[in-house]
Amino acid sequence: MQEYYFYMDLSHEQCMAYYHGHVEFIQVVEDGGKRIRFPAHHIRRHVSTLGVRGRFRLLLDENNRFVALEKVV
Repeated sequence: MQEYYFYMDLSHEQCMAYYHGHVEFIQVVEDGGKRIRFPAHHIRRHVSTLGVRGRFRLLLDENNRFVALEKVV
């Protein structure tokens, strides 16, 4: 299993672009500098009235398939 850590800061308006179907993928830069892209629907449970802000851990399986996106405290 692979794990990537990154900080995400999306405004509420940016998150609404996903809900309206204008955004299909989220692209982030993990701590090591690697760019990672994943389907935007995985942020749904992390969206608040402020948007999405915080440090996250993305878990992928050995085939680079999504396993989990967790907010790190």
